[in-house]
Amino acid sequence: QSRPDLPGTLERTSTMSTIASTFMAVAATAATRPVGRRAGPARSAPAFSTSRATFARKSVSTRGRGALVVRAAEEKPLGVFKLEYDISNDDAHRPKDWKEPVVVAVSGAAGQISNHLLFKIASGEVYGQDQPVALRLLGSERSREALEGVAMELEDSLFPLLREVNIGIDPKLVFADADWALLIGAKPRGPGMERSDLLEMNGAIFVEQGKALNEVAKPTCKVCVVGNPCNTNALIAMENAPNLDRKNFHALTRLDENRAKCQLALKAGVFYETVSNVTIWGNHSTTQVPDFVNARIDGKSASDVIGDQAWLENEFTPAIQTRGGLLIKKWGRSSAASTAVSIADAIKALVTPTREGDWFSSAVCTDGNPYGIAEGIIFSMPCRSTGDGSYEIVEGLEINDWLRERIAVSEEELTKEADCVSHLTGKTGGACELQGAEADTMLPGEM
Repeated sequence: QSRPDLPGTLERTSTMSTIASTFMAVAATAATRPVGRRAGPARSAPAFSTSRATFARKSVSTRGRGALVVRAAEEKPLGVFKLEYDISNDDAHRPKDWKEPVVVAVSGAAGQISNHLLFKIASGEVYGQDQPVALRLLGSERSREALEGVAMELEDSLFPLLREVNIGIDPKLVFADADWALLIGAKPRGPGMERSDLLEMNGAIFVEQGKALNEVAKPTCKVCVVGNPCNTNALIAMENAPNLDRKNFHALTRLDENRAKCQLALKAGVFYETVSNVTIWGNHSTTQVPDFVNARIDGKSASDVIGDQAWLENEFTPAIQTRGGLLIKKWGRSSAASTAVSIADAIKALVTPTREGDWFSSAVCTDGNPYGIAEGIIFSMPCRSTGDGSYEIVEGLEINDWLRERIAVSEEELTKEADCVSHLTGKTGGACELQGAEADTMLPGEM
């Protein structure tokens, strides 16, 4: 608590470390208000917890009678950032069908995408209304205060299923015992930066996070990489986490799938729900291939329903590839809300059985794939799930000459990206060929 007798000072209290350490989770005492539902007696805090504490004060400037007055702001504890909770003590109050809490770690947790996504997760929309959630939020030194604000808003929302909120800046602490890791944070591309430079810069981040997952996450942890270039960032994380199954790693292409479904529905004059079997092949870049050949509208071939092959090849495909840039022109910023929705959709696709005859898109490891794609890269393909978090690649899709030619281009690009980061994935002999304007296939708005 702050010292009432010494305004403007701060007493940092911690059972295991100081607030200046690399983890900032704040544990509740037994007397504090729980997040959404009354808790039983608090358990002893694990090593990564700290006691309820305040954070650094700010000076507040005001003007009185023309003079500038600077005073120390009176700050109070920020509340229940971590609720130590034994769910068995709450049997009389919680629904009997609640499952054991699932631990979800999120990087880039103070960003715009996370600001939309975290409340979906906490509400039960993503993992289900019977699934309590423990959120572990990873930020950076620069985003400390913003991360505290995110935690405060989550607390104030009173989500019954939200049982814990931890915040920190050390992935080895935040990823501890994670069931899911949503890697949203990545460094943006700077002016004049080559794509190879961006791969190198973000590669160091995903090496660290991959090693942290390998060391402290559950071996069954499912990893979804959103930070771009997401396919190769996922590859880097996967290669640095040998304790996790390679099939546990995904790069997000569900937003591209959702965009494709939207455009097919609009062209056909039908509702989105009637569009199914849409695949995004390849890289999350302008070489991605939205597959209209195998797509269906109300159970019929999308090509037959639309009846305009020229539109499908010459307008639909580039529209999906460049949708992000168009959104920026209209909205003035890159997609955050729709990206969050697509992350939620991607998770739900893995925790809910796939509808019979349908599939979803996810960029996954190509090892042993049925389409002859080079192994050892992360490539978007059609998948289905039984709802237990696992998936299988759907076989037997028609690959005509039009698709095959474009899939090969995206495959070549991802192979070159893998060569650029070979020194980060334990490989040798790779030479980076991604230089110059011709190699610039980053999606607009994701620079």
